[in-house]
Amino acid sequence: MKALKGEKPTATDAEACAYLHTASLEAPMDRDWTQIYLYVAGKVVSGAKDTQIPDDINVDSLDNYQTGLLRDLKDWIYQQRFKHRQEKQRAEKAQAMAEAKARAPKQLKLGV
Repeated sequence: MKALKGEKPTATDAEACAYLHTASLEAPMDRDWTQIYLYVAGKVVSGAKDTQIPDDINVDSLDNYQTGLLRDLKDWIYQQRFKHRQEKQRAEKAQAMAEAKARAPKQLKLGV
């Protein structure tokens, strides 16, 4: 959608939330990343029915530094997804070419 508006495409809030969730399981996050995680989690669950973030952990806004970190994270996630998609397409193309070559009739080399 952003590309259609002339903006640089990035990952979604849901993707950033999922990434931060798994990162939080690996190691404790500092204050900035905790605020960012709670902010995007709040945005993601706000669209879900019967789901609310408790008021004591709800984050309504980020400061400029945290906004920059979130933007960088979304850019990084998008780039990783893009690279993975390209690598997958290359692998599928190479496999299709190998299969086509294997199905091609073999030429006999007759000494004429």
